[in-house]
Amino acid sequence: MPRSASKTSKKRTQPDSVTSSATDPVPSASSKKKSCKEMDATDQLFYKYANTSSGVIDPEGIEKLCSSLKVPHTDIRILMLAWRMKAARQGYFTKAEWRIALTALKADTINKLKKALPELEKEVRKPLNFRDFYAYAFKYCLTEERQRILEIETICKLLDMVLGSTFRAQVDYFVNYLNNQKEYKAIDMDQWMGFYRFCNEISFPDMINYNLEHSWPCILDNFFEWMRSKQA
Repeated sequence: MPRSASKTSKKRTQPDSVTSSATDPVPSASSKKKSCKEMDATDQLFYKYANTSSGVIDPEGIEKLCSSLKVPHTDIRILMLAWRMKAARQGYFTKAEWRIALTALKADTINKLKKALPELEKEVRKPLNFRDFYAYAFKYCLTEERQRILEIETICKLLDMVLGSTFRAQVDYFVNYLNNQKEYKAIDMDQWMGFYRFCNEISFPDMINYNLEHSWPCILDNFFEWMRSKQA
């Protein structure tokens, strides 16, 4: 047995508070300095696009950001970036929201952010994340206080952006239906989420497993009947 562990050893041991501090996960001065430096770089990048008067990145700043990233402002990855920021207001990014996303993406330069976009898209495309992103896309477009619905024109554009690459046929037919029907002028969140469920659960275009007795939003029952009439 080593001498330091022997019962007969006269060597004085350090108090528990001293010995435990050596193993406590306390950030070193160098790691703190690195973290602050990275945050400073993230903030500097933010101010490059922020409006000097309002202190936030506004629509014009987002246009500049998209230009730097070499992507159109309608690119779905910009919406994904807003989702990652948990941005509360369409077309505006606060510094706190900016920090959330860029810290998670480990991007403190425009080149790093550009390289992070494909990884962000992979993250969002995971089933559990994508459902949350899909719901967020609707809420992000609610620009007025107490607004609960989105007009059909907006819905059609949003569906094409968010679901078009995954459920092309369903989106095309549903958009066609929305543009030709007269009953609905706008869509609410329940109807929006119902269509996502429809895309994931219903065989298309035959829709043999769609049941009018199940709890689908009425607009989807009407869509189902419209599809059947076209197929007849």
